[in-house]
Amino acid sequence: MFAYIVRRLVAVIVMLLVVTLVTFGIFFAIPKLTGSDPALLYVGKQADPETIEGIRQKLELGDPVLVQFWHFVSGIVAGRDYTGGGTSVHCDVPCFGYSFRTEQDIWPVLQDRLPVTLSLAAGACVLWLLGGVITGVVSALKRGSLWDRAAMTVALGGVSLPIYFTGLLSLAVFSYGLGWLDGEYVDFAESPGEWFGGLILPWVTLAFLYAAMYARLTRATMLEILGEDYIRTARAKGLREPVVIGKHAMRSTMTPVLTILGMDLGALVGGAILTETTFNLPGLGQAAVKAIGDRDLPLILGVTLIAAAAVVLANLVVDLLYAVIDPRVRLS
Repeated sequence: MFAYIVRRLVAVIVMLLVVTLVTFGIFFAIPKLTGSDPALLYVGKQADPETIEGIRQKLELGDPVLVQFWHFVSGIVAGRDYTGGGTSVHCDVPCFGYSFRTEQDIWPVLQDRLPVTLSLAAGACVLWLLGGVITGVVSALKRGSLWDRAAMTVALGGVSLPIYFTGLLSLAVFSYGLGWLDGEYVDFAESPGEWFGGLILPWVTLAFLYAAMYARLTRATMLEILGEDYIRTARAKGLREPVVIGKHAMRSTMTPVLTILGMDLGALVGGAILTETTFNLPGLGQAAVKAIGDRDLPLILGVTLIAAAAVVLANLVVDLLYAVIDPRVRLS
């Protein structure tokens, strides 16, 4: 088990380096191949030639792309100094870049936004797992019943309706209409009650979409598992139905659920763009949208790397949980 974890951690590091290299190449190598100037993309067309040349020196764009990449990666673990145009800017560890538009390091911006996105993703994840898995299991056990038909109809609606529609509808009803949940996001350390009140609508809206997908997946998987020979054998041995379902069927059912959970949760940490925009949450998704509008390439690069790391690490955790959930999985 320990050797497996070490191998997976090495694979994660390699994957993150590859993702970083590809992302860095998109921002720096491809513009050169297409005849664009990365320095001009960093500061905008209105900048004077001296400013553009200073940015070009600070980013060391005259060096080969791999050398630039090495400077970027080493800056994450050791910090970096941007020198050129008669000025020098220091970027503290971890240095994910420096925005010459806002004149600030990228990491403090990510650090301020990340707790909001983590709060949104974690709370919604708990709701959609509880709601989706329980609904799917009950629907599978009561196949063809009124509950099954009603639950799958609601799940179909949840999958079909876009999140900006359900988000705006929930705001119109519960916030603007009834005035129940109209608070803005507040940091948890400042006021746990206001923090919860500001996130309950985004949680429910986001969880409704994912719970619908998880309910359909859980139902389909559970129906397949209930037809397996080992389930019939467990029942033939006289095991009580709660033991058959909870101990045997649920373990196999949770394997595909965990698989998509790793991808969904990792993607959400990278920024639930529509949800954060709809509810005006100052998270990574909102930061990414603003950075795209401002063409703030270092911030876009930083958000992309955080999203990639979240997906890779979430899938690592899921791989380790496979052996706990499903005894048929063997790690060698």
